[in-house]
Amino acid sequence: MSRPASQHYERIAFVASQTPEAAGALAKLAARYGNVDPEASEIIVALGGDGLMLQTLRRFMRSGKPIYGMHRGTVGFLMNEFQEDRLKERLAAAITALVHPLFMRATDVAGKSHEHYAFNEVSVFRQTYQAARLRILIDGKERLAELVADGALIATPAGSTAYNLSAQGPIIPIDAPLLALTPISPFRPRRWRGALLPDKAGVTIEVLEAEKRPVAAVADHDEVRDIARVDVRMDHSIAIKMLFDPGHSLDERILREQFGY
Repeated sequence: MSRPASQHYERIAFVASQTPEAAGALAKLAARYGNVDPEASEIIVALGGDGLMLQTLRRFMRSGKPIYGMHRGTVGFLMNEFQEDRLKERLAAAITALVHPLFMRATDVAGKSHEHYAFNEVSVFRQTYQAARLRILIDGKERLAELVADGALIATPAGSTAYNLSAQGPIIPIDAPLLALTPISPFRPRRWRGALLPDKAGVTIEVLEAEKRPVAAVADHDEVRDIARVDVRMDHSIAIKMLFDPGHSLDERILREQFGY
């Protein structure tokens, strides 16, 4: 749930993407406010786009430090507007949103296990021209014996307005204890549009005919190819504080998306 941060931060660590725009912002802000090592900081300020923010969330997800982003990239849904002035005042007045990541364990056709975290979504995709054939289980119980589609995804509330929305999935308020399970270009069953699940549910997607119809699993940006199954669950033991300017909080942005502006 979003709430005022109400804290003054003096030791700021800046991280930035490799774009000239972000690098220039880093130089200006570091000269003005200082730039301490992340381990010694009170807060992390990320400069870039949503890709950089997702990387920063994963990098510091166990640090306990709040993260505040400023938009110096392409897509900035998870970022605040960039301004050089009054940064410390903005940080003190910011609204906090707690976010939890998804934990993905993907097992490939050779039996090897791969583990990754995702803050937006975990997706499975067909790797070739043939549609994927998938079996879906919730908490170990079969709910869909066969989904023929380009793939499927499991999205967090924070990620529900990203790829999930493009795949016609539902927008979820940031403080709702839900996950979106959304098919990607479903062919059979043609009318299935996905499901809303409790955020404590465990989702298993098994790949049918994995050798003939290879499938990849992606946790935000980490990809595992040729999977046989993927198990996904939200990790509530990890809670990251994301900070947003008043009036532009994450739950406000998600609410606006539902009304198309």
